Amino acid sequence: RGCRFECHTPHGPTLHMSPCSGVSMHIPLKPVVLVLVVASLLTACSQKDDTEAPRQANASASTIVKIGHAGPTSGAVAHLGKDNENGARLAVEELNGAGVTIDGKKVTLELMAEDDAADPKQATLVAQKLVDAKVAGVVGHLNSGTTIPASRLYSDAGIPQISPSATHPQYTRQGFKTAFRLVADDARLGATLGKYTVGTLKGKAIAVIDDRTAYGQGVADDFSKAVLAAGAKVVAKEFTADKATDFRAILTTIKGKKADVIFFGGMDAVAGPMLKQMKSLGMTVKFVGGDGICTEELMSLAGDAIVDDQVVCAQAGGVEGEGRADLDAFKARYKVRFGTDIQVYAPYTYDAVRVMVGAMVKARSADPVKYLPVLAATTDFKGVTGPISFDAKGDIRNAALTLKTVRAG
Repeated sequence: RGCRFECHTPHGPTLHMSPCSGVSMHIPLKPVVLVLVVASLLTACSQKDDTEAPRQANASASTIVKIGHAGPTSGAVAHLGKDNENGARLAVEELNGAGVTIDGKKVTLELMAEDDAADPKQATLVAQKLVDAKVAGVVGHLNSGTTIPASRLYSDAGIPQISPSATHPQYTRQGFKTAFRLVADDARLGATLGKYTVGTLKGKAIAVIDDRTAYGQGVADDFSKAVLAAGAKVVAKEFTADKATDFRAILTTIKGKKADVIFFGGMDAVAGPMLKQMKSLGMTVKFVGGDGICTEELMSLAGDAIVDDQVVCAQAGGVEGEGRADLDAFKARYKVRFGTDIQVYAPYTYDAVRVMVGAMVKARSADPVKYLPVLAATTDFKGVTGPISFDAKGDIRNAALTLKTVRAG
């Protein structure tokens, strides 16, 4: 291995050896010795080839198709990131259990899960790691602020990316043919919440807070536009950070402006403590937010600070009838497998894996170049989150929204 030999004349035969260390030796030999050495080297090479052959045959018989997942499994929203990862993992396990055949060959799906910590810089490092690992596709990221910068790396590598939860419109408006989304974007979500806040909740003086992330700012801006278009006033615009814990100053300012509704653009990790501090300040006004606060975890984080019907949030997606039964069945399987209820987006990561693998099967290839056009042309794939098909930008068509409130915890 790593050795070569040569015969040199007319000064007599010489064996030229280059061992793995890179050291060369020139050894004068008699003709008979030369023949014996050459024969032994050829035998060694022959033995190596014989042992390698079965190994290569076994590798080709069990083809591995890697699917990447990226999301925050550390930090304040780790519960949401792990929820997403679990959804993807369940899809991979079930597909492997049923058996996946691509172009007549059985394949084994392998989930490569990475933690982006909800940090844009770490997200690009994770994206490059997945690209270097030659994954066939990526499900993720969770946050808009991580999904958008990572999407360029996937686009440059030609790797399809399906986000189950990033809602900032910019994600699918960069012109990347590799970017897909399974939920409604902020333009739809923010506009729907704005109309509902003014038309149904009868909000007149509305305060808007965002957490300065791409998601938080985006949904807050779209909400504000809808509120103004509906004839209400935005009496305060404040901001915090996605890792902040003290909101008394901005809440005191909002209380002084007599706001009857507070809209928060951000995640449950901030919304829960904020609701606690609202209660301590005697504020029981309506609290409205996007899908980032529409979680089971919000009740744990806020404790007894939530008054019935005080919180209204919009969750991307929604199914009824037969579709509802499929979603409920998924939730039951998820709880059996992981011992906990879903948070929000696990059904979407589950569907993202399934629609991606479905495109591979239909294209008869896990090569992104070959299955990407098939994925883009997906029509009415039956998911647990409802029928899936994509528009020219990669957004899901006819995206549903479900409005929820909290009562009795």
